[in-house]
Amino acid sequence: MTDVNDPAPNPHATAEEVQAAYADPKLANVLYHDWEAGTYDEKWSISYDERCISYATDVFNAVAGEDGQPYQHAMELGSGTGFFLLNLMQGGVAKKGSVTDLSPGMVQVALRNAEKLGLDVDGRVADAERIPYEDNTFDLVVGHAVLHHIPDVQAAFREVLRVLKPGGRFVFAGEPTKIGDFYARKLGQFTWFLTTRVTKLPVLSGWRRPQSELDESSRAAALEAVVDIHTFDPSELESWARGAGAQDVHAVTEEFAAALAGWPIRTFEAAVPQEKLTVRWRLFAYHLWLRLSAVDKKVLSKILPRELFYNVMITGTKRPS
Repeated sequence: MTDVNDPAPNPHATAEEVQAAYADPKLANVLYHDWEAGTYDEKWSISYDERCISYATDVFNAVAGEDGQPYQHAMELGSGTGFFLLNLMQGGVAKKGSVTDLSPGMVQVALRNAEKLGLDVDGRVADAERIPYEDNTFDLVVGHAVLHHIPDVQAAFREVLRVLKPGGRFVFAGEPTKIGDFYARKLGQFTWFLTTRVTKLPVLSGWRRPQSELDESSRAAALEAVVDIHTFDPSELESWARGAGAQDVHAVTEEFAAALAGWPIRTFEAAVPQEKLTVRWRLFAYHLWLRLSAVDKKVLSKILPRELFYNVMITGTKRPS
């Protein structure tokens, strides 16, 4: 259930609202994510089955370990459709959940997903810099691909520590590193340019999305540049968390080879009609990502600086009282 005072989703922003959003990152986040909420899981191949349960729990355990599980009450900051928290709950990491997001549309979809899965979850529309929960409420706070959307990350860390119980833990994953974001964006831009032009050829016209959809995606991409505020250096992110008062802080990175392949694949999938993406294609893309992720973990993580990898994950705890 949501708070009765929470605003309603706004999936069809006016031209005036979009224009205003370019100067207001929080409004941009609301408009962009309300617009994306209904199709977000499909766009990012998000599911709530063994594939994503394993991914979420593996990511969590890689940075935080398995001690303390199951956590009694976990909150996801910037939950989106609930991908991280709901899959962690299914994986036994937490018993009860609360989803929060600045986008009413995302909260609505996350709660709908939780209901379908039979999970004990409530939700609130929430600003990460002013989390609407009392002090010492949660045993665990998690987030996936959220910190880079928040204007004041240090204020968000302070709020996370406030709502955590003494000794409670936070885990944030899926955040872009400075170097990783640079090459991922370049690869995505090149793939979009190439795919949308090649599919203009008559022989490939069946692979071209309608121009109206491509235009809408381009407008969304323009807003995406506004909502993606930060990229991170792992050491700097650790320093911010410690500065907010966290202890036992450490960050790890993942995905180098997997990101070099994954970003062109995801961009290609966004540029073509969904019906062209067969089960065989999706299995190919998934298994390629698995193989390259294994190379990253077993080989490249041991020889390359952590700053080169695309994703950074960070954990820490609140000091015991």
